[in-house]
Amino acid sequence: MAFLRNKTTFSALRLNSQAQKADDSLTLLRRGFHVEPGAREKALLAEDPALSRFKSYKKSVKRLKVFGDVLTIIVVAGCCYEIYVRAVMREETRKQAEDSV
Repeated sequence: MAFLRNKTTFSALRLNSQAQKADDSLTLLRRGFHVEPGAREKALLAEDPALSRFKSYKKSVKRLKVFGDVLTIIVVAGCCYEIYVRAVMREETRKQAEDSV
């Protein structure tokens, strides 16, 4: 019986220490220690002159985003106007109903 108790206590301690090691590695990742990139990473991040002709898409993407933002504002304004018109029409109908009664 004592053997089982010691075995379970030991396994619980071992599991606890493994969980603590996992927590330590997570805290290291969360802290975001800076590691200097190697030669391969620097080469991958360097400017590539062969790709310079594809840089022009940024202007068109920005223009498209602005167009989308303007279109969104127009649609929202149209919906607000429609709600306003319906509320005014309902109020006018209610006033006419009160006057006729």
